Amino acid sequence: MSNEVKSKVSLEIKEEITNLLYQEAYYLDNRMYKEWLDLLSDEIEYKMPLRETVEGVNIDNISVDSAFYEETKASLRTRVLRLYTKSAWVENPATRQRHFISNVMIEPGDQTNEYRVRSYFLFKRSRGSTIDIEEMFGQRNDIIKQVNGDWKVTSRTIIPDQSVITTMNMSMFL
Repeated sequence: MSNEVKSKVSLEIKEEITNLLYQEAYYLDNRMYKEWLDLLSDEIEYKMPLRETVEGVNIDNISVDSAFYEETKASLRTRVLRLYTKSAWVENPATRQRHFISNVMIEPGDQTNEYRVRSYFLFKRSRGSTIDIEEMFGQRNDIIKQVNGDWKVTSRTIIPDQSVITTMNMSMFL
């Protein structure tokens, strides 16, 4: 993803991809996880590397060899299907959550009908009757392409701004 502001993507494509990201947030916020899975390509690479805090070094502080998770479509499906069982006690009662997506930047990808998409996210969640609000925020770097007429996320790298994740669990999807 370049740092240039100029765009080489049509407004129609931008609107379709942005709507895909908003639809995804809606599915996640409403615990429609099976529908969310349908937005991901079968070859999805879904990962969230660790953010490291390194004093005095001017780098992006993203670990290249450690991650909170590295998922495939099969492993994401397993996690999703578990949420529909009684053994998903962490989601009983269900959490209330919101995914906010902003600062969407889109540029052509390496293949036809493929786009590199950078967006910022803010995730907020509350549980039960507690007054505590859990949150995560950061940047997502996606590759989104058209597959049989539908937009699919084929790659997602989630870069949290926090180096210490303060949420109770990682059952949510970013």
